[in-house]
Amino acid sequence: MINQVTLVGRLVKTPELFFTETGKSGSFITLAVGRPYKNIDGEYETDFLDCTLWTGIAENTAEYCKTGDIIGIRGRLQSRIVTEDDGQKYKKMEIIADRVTFLSSASKKDNDTEERIIEPTEKEEKVKEENRSTNTGKSSKKK
Repeated sequence: MINQVTLVGRLVKTPELFFTETGKSGSFITLAVGRPYKNIDGEYETDFLDCTLWTGIAENTAEYCKTGDIIGIRGRLQSRIVTEDDGQKYKKMEIIADRVTFLSSASKKDNDTEERIIEPTEKEEKVKEENRSTNTGKSSKKK
């Protein structure tokens, strides 16, 4: 059986860290994930999905992410019974994350976690070309 969920979306609010009675760190976040198609009214809809993060994943996300940041989550779907203050019970579905990837920051100028594209230097390109010709056993020059 397979229970794996992969999501990419924006954080609805800045993650806050909490600690259990045993000292385990965690964080509850909500991810806004846009649907890739338009509804009958010609508008894109968004799903708001609750996710639970534990230990190092929770700590790093709380430290480096804020409202509006785009993150990727891989985890599993889990249901649990929640009892409200008035005693009424309901089933809640949530994603338990086992991996979080920071994809981009909402305000790049204020944050060091922005994505960066690094172009190879001429020297690195020359080494790549030499490796290609060595690995194929042929010269890269045309005859």
